Amino acid sequence: MGMVIGLVALLVTIAAVIAAAGHAGYLAMLTSAAKKRPGGQPAVEFAKKRYPVAGVGLGVTLLALVISSGGVGADVFATLLALGGGAGSLKALGTTQSRFRKGEF
Repeated sequence: MGMVIGLVALLVTIAAVIAAAGHAGYLAMLTSAAKKRPGGQPAVEFAKKRYPVAGVGLGVTLLALVISSGGVGADVFATLLALGGGAGSLKALGTTQSRFRKGEF
Protein backbone atom coordinates (compact mmCIF):
# COMPACT_ATOMS: atom_id res chain seq x y z
CA MET A 1 0.00 0.00 0.00
CA GLY A 2 2.82 2.38 0.88
CA MET A 3 4.46 1.84 -2.48
CA VAL A 4 1.27 2.78 -4.34
CA ILE A 5 0.88 5.96 -2.30
CA GLY A 6 4.53 6.79 -2.94
CA LEU A 7 4.10 6.29 -6.68
CA VAL A 8 0.97 8.47 -6.76
CA ALA A 9 2.77 11.16 -4.75
CA LEU A 10 5.71 11.06 -7.14
CA LEU A 11 3.52 11.37 -10.22
CA VAL A 12 1.46 14.22 -8.74
CA THR A 13 4.55 16.15 -7.66
CA ILE A 14 6.23 15.71 -11.04
CA ALA A 15 3.10 17.01 -12.79
CA ALA A 16 2.99 19.98 -10.41
CA VAL A 17 6.66 20.79 -11.02
CA ILE A 18 6.02 20.71 -14.78
CA ALA A 19 3.06 23.07 -14.39
CA ALA A 20 5.06 25.50 -12.24
CA ALA A 21 8.04 25.35 -14.60
CA GLY A 22 5.67 26.05 -17.48
CA HIS A 23 4.54 29.27 -15.85
CA ALA A 24 8.13 30.36 -15.22
CA GLY A 25 9.11 29.39 -18.77
CA TYR A 26 6.21 31.35 -20.22
CA LEU A 27 7.32 34.45 -18.34
CA ALA A 28 10.92 33.95 -19.50
CA MET A 29 9.83 33.65 -23.14
CA LEU A 30 7.55 36.67 -22.79
CA THR A 31 10.40 38.74 -21.35
CA SER A 32 12.82 37.60 -24.04
CA ALA A 33 10.44 38.40 -26.88
CA ALA A 34 9.46 41.76 -25.42
CA LYS A 35 13.10 42.83 -25.03
CA LYS A 36 13.66 42.29 -28.75
CA ARG A 37 10.77 44.52 -29.82
CA PRO A 38 10.73 48.28 -29.82
CA GLY A 39 8.23 49.47 -27.25
CA GLY A 40 8.22 46.15 -25.44
CA GLN A 41 9.35 47.56 -22.11
CA PRO A 42 5.84 47.55 -20.55
CA ALA A 43 5.57 43.82 -21.26
CA VAL A 44 9.00 43.25 -19.70
CA GLU A 45 7.95 45.12 -16.58
CA PHE A 46 4.69 43.15 -16.45
CA ALA A 47 6.57 39.84 -16.64
CA LYS A 48 9.05 40.94 -13.97
CA LYS A 49 6.17 41.64 -11.60
CA ARG A 50 4.91 38.08 -12.14
CA TYR A 51 8.28 36.37 -11.52
CA PRO A 52 7.81 36.12 -7.73
CA VAL A 53 4.51 34.29 -8.21
CA ALA A 54 6.15 31.80 -10.56
CA GLY A 55 9.14 31.41 -8.25
CA VAL A 56 6.99 30.64 -5.23
CA GLY A 57 4.93 28.13 -7.19
CA LEU A 58 8.06 26.40 -8.45
CA GLY A 59 9.60 26.42 -4.98
CA VAL A 60 6.52 24.90 -3.36
CA THR A 61 6.29 22.13 -5.94
CA LEU A 62 10.00 21.34 -5.70
CA LEU A 63 9.66 21.17 -1.92
CA ALA A 64 6.78 18.74 -2.39
CA LEU A 65 8.98 16.64 -4.67
CA VAL A 66 11.67 16.43 -2.00
CA ILE A 67 9.15 15.62 0.74
CA SER A 68 7.61 12.85 -1.36
CA SER A 69 10.69 10.70 -0.78
CA GLY A 70 9.59 10.11 2.84
CA GLY A 71 7.11 7.71 4.37
CA VAL A 72 3.37 7.41 3.79
CA GLY A 73 2.54 10.48 5.89
CA ALA A 74 5.12 12.54 4.05
CA ASP A 75 3.79 11.30 0.72
CA VAL A 76 0.26 12.37 1.59
CA PHE A 77 1.49 15.80 2.72
CA ALA A 78 3.65 16.14 -0.41
CA THR A 79 0.68 15.24 -2.61
CA LEU A 80 -1.48 17.90 -1.00
CA LEU A 81 1.33 20.45 -1.22
CA ALA A 82 1.96 19.61 -4.86
CA LEU A 83 -1.73 19.81 -5.72
CA GLY A 84 -1.94 23.27 -4.16
CA GLY A 85 1.25 24.49 -5.79
CA GLY A 86 0.38 23.05 -9.19
CA ALA A 87 -3.16 24.39 -9.15
CA GLY A 88 -1.91 27.79 -8.05
CA SER A 89 0.67 27.82 -10.84
CA LEU A 90 -1.92 26.88 -13.45
CA LYS A 91 -4.26 29.61 -12.20
CA ALA A 92 -1.41 32.15 -12.22
CA LEU A 93 -0.43 31.11 -15.75
CA GLY A 94 -4.00 31.58 -16.94
CA THR A 95 -4.20 34.98 -15.27
CA THR A 96 -0.87 36.04 -16.78
CA GLN A 97 -1.93 34.97 -20.27
CA SER A 98 -5.33 36.62 -19.94
CA ARG A 99 -3.94 39.93 -18.69
CA PHE A 100 -1.24 39.97 -21.35
CA ARG A 101 -3.67 39.24 -24.19
CA LYS A 102 -6.00 41.98 -23.01
CA GLY A 103 -3.12 44.44 -22.75
CA GLU A 104 -3.58 44.98 -19.01
CA PHE A 105 0.06 45.56 -18.23
